[in-house]
Amino acid sequence: MSASQGEGAASLPLDSPSFSSVTSAMTVLILGGTSEAAALDQHLAEQAPDIRAIISLAGHTVDPRPSNLPVRVGGFGGIEGLRAYLREEGIIAVIDATHPFAAIMPFNAEHACKAEGVPLLAIRRKPWIRRPGDRWRSVLDMQAAVEALGDEPKRVFLTVGRLELPVFADAPRHRYLVRVIEPIGDRLPLHDVTVIQQRGPFHADDEEDLMRREGVEILVTKNSGGDATAGKLVAARQLGLPVIMVERPPKPDVEAVEHIDQVLPWLVAQGLFVTERGV
Repeated sequence: MSASQGEGAASLPLDSPSFSSVTSAMTVLILGGTSEAAALDQHLAEQAPDIRAIISLAGHTVDPRPSNLPVRVGGFGGIEGLRAYLREEGIIAVIDATHPFAAIMPFNAEHACKAEGVPLLAIRRKPWIRRPGDRWRSVLDMQAAVEALGDEPKRVFLTVGRLELPVFADAPRHRYLVRVIEPIGDRLPLHDVTVIQQRGPFHADDEEDLMRREGVEILVTKNSGGDATAGKLVAARQLGLPVIMVERPPKPDVEAVEHIDQVLPWLVAQGLFVTERGV
């Protein structure tokens, strides 16, 4: 049952922002890599500075956002490696704030936490939904997105992340406009390509201007959800452009919330932390 549906943690009154950990040796592990993880970082620093937490990043981002919390970078070595880490670090709860397209870590976290008896909460932002006027074609993966582009050469706007770009080398007939957060160097396997390096949020009017200026004919994107990058969908709708929407991979059936302000009440509901007022 998701805590976002009004069960358990969501109903707890939290008049005081001050939390005290049951013991200073207890640590919360945040599996990061999203704007939600970064926001939770700041939220904990402001609302619950006594809670000891560690953020873990996969290491795909070269220049991650600054953190108020200790950061570890890299994998755990599968389920068994994560189990060992939970024991060694005295982890009492895990918050899965990985990217909506993280396909392996959410399942590893589920299995490791279940085996070690560690409570697990996922933060899952809502996916985008089709609106009137949208010309979406949903596909299951990136290879299907390449195939959906078809044989006729097109000006393609790719907003799929730098790690997903190599597969589009299978369709060299298209002219690509690629937007990435970080530099991709000279190894991009696309021949006719323009690269834009920018970090959102992106506003719909600016996205529409960009698509007009670059002569975009079709957009390829992941259904990551969130407001920061939704402007491209509004722009595509306004311009009548087709969108190839790569849908999310399956996720484990674990307790989940949508918003970071539901995390602290959940920790209290687990009996892991108490407020100074004992709530």
